[in-house]
Parts: sequence; structure tokens; C-alpha cells
Amino acid sequence: MTLDALMKILISSWLFLISIALLHGQENGWTNHLRQYALMDRGGLVRADTTKPVIYISFTGGDYNDGGKWISKVLRKKKVKAHFFLTGDFYRDRKNEQLIRSLIRQGHYLGPHSDKHLLYAPWTNRDSLLVTEDEFKSDLENNYREIVRFGINRAASRFFMPPYEWYNQQISSWTNEMGSILVNFTPGTRSNADYTTPDMGGRYIASQEIFDSILDYEKTSPSGLNGFILLLHLGTHPSRTDKFYYLLPPLIDSLRSLGYQFDLLTNLVLAK
Repeated sequence: MTLDALMKILISSWLFLISIALLHGQENGWTNHLRQYALMDRGGLVRADTTKPVIYISFTGGDYNDGGKWISKVLRKKKVKAHFFLTGDFYRDRKNEQLIRSLIRQGHYLGPHSDKHLLYAPWTNRDSLLVTEDEFKSDLENNYREIVRFGINRAASRFFMPPYEWYNQQISSWTNEMGSILVNFTPGTRSNADYTTPDMGGRYIASQEIFDSILDYEKTSPSGLNGFILLLHLGTHPSRTDKFYYLLPPLIDSLRSLGYQFDLLTNLVLAK
């Protein structure tokens, strides 16, 4: 690794930690805590406090919303708050307006997922870019414009999950420069494969297999699912009839029986 590349990583990490500190008004203590207990990848937060049995359920939404009403109902009944990272096109689509306003009323976190769901980097060369700085920042700014239209304060919507959950150090740095904080799902389970469809062949993952992968990881990981950012999708292509979101109630119940709580990233606090 070149000195220039190392400096970029250090600067991006510093900007990320300062962003968190400013968000909570606890500069020194918070940054020290994150350095010790949170996990980062390419400048993005991929796992929160690994010492606490807290899970951060997160949904992304773009083209599909078929699970919206069901998910909202389950979360309300189970008294769970979750994150909804939605594209600008999703916010713009009038058929989603009732769902979005319902999620806001219930106190969930609504944030950006890019405006047009751009692919920032090639799948085969993650460290290169398919967008310029201006294109990236303009797209994210347009996403925020739609969020603010729903009465959400931008300062309360600083966590950003990139489209395709695919990014690199430069994307994280640009995100920080805009005053936002890039987060991504915690790797280890197959939860993020709940969008796959049967025509994908070996890439298709059935819902029960996804469910089992979450509980299996909990058993085998030294820190269980502590601080896990668990990614699911708000909707999927109609050809996927085996919808994972219908397993959300037993998943919440199973994780609670193991001692886990559910919270929002905006409520992260210092370990005592």
C-alpha cells in the first residue's frame, strides 16, 4: 500500500469518527469507543458496538415495496424500530407516500440510498470508480431533497447506505465531506440475499436458508450478533414468491429469546 493510499484511509477514518462525535456531542469518549468496539470497512461503518447485544435491522427500498405494509405492521406489533434506506425514486413515487408517512409516524429511521441507485464501482475492480465526485454528490443531494420533502430534518438522516451496498474508500470520503455517515450491512449471514430469484440458479437463496444462516452465525461468532447491521429488502421482484419478510415475526422472537434488543443507529451511546 502506498503512503498516499494509507493517508487517504486515515483521513477518511478520522472524518468518519468526527462525524459520529459531532452527531452525539461526545467527541473524545465516542471516538475512542468506536475505535475499540465498532468495525469499519473502506471507511464505512459495518458493525456497531460488538460488546452489546443490540441488532440494527435495516431495509433498503428502490423498485419494489410489496413488503412495506406487512413489515410496518410487524414492527409496530413487535415494538421494534428499524432503518429504511430508500432511493430518491422511491420517495418520489406517489404510491409509496402513505407507507413512508406511516413509517415516519412510527418513529423509524428514514435515510438515503442514493437518488438513482447508481453503481459506484465495477464489480470486478472495487477500488476504481464509475462516477465522478460531482455525479456522486449531486445524486446524493437529490436523494436528500426528496427526504426533506417529507419533513425529515437532514441532520436526523445522516446515515447513508450505498446502492448495491457496494462502495470504496473514495465514496466513503465524499460521503463524509457531505456531512453524512456511510454504513453497510454486517457480513456473515445471507440476509442480504433475500432479493434473489429462482432464475439466478445457484445464487438463489431460499428464505428458510436465510433464516437459518442468521441463527447459525449467532451460534458460531465469538460476539454473536452484537452490533449487527442486519440488512433486508423492503420488496422483491414478483418472481420471488418465497418472501423472507414473512419470517420477520419468528426472527424477531428468536433473537429476543437469545437476549438481543433492537435499536436505531442514532441511539448509539457510550459503553459504561
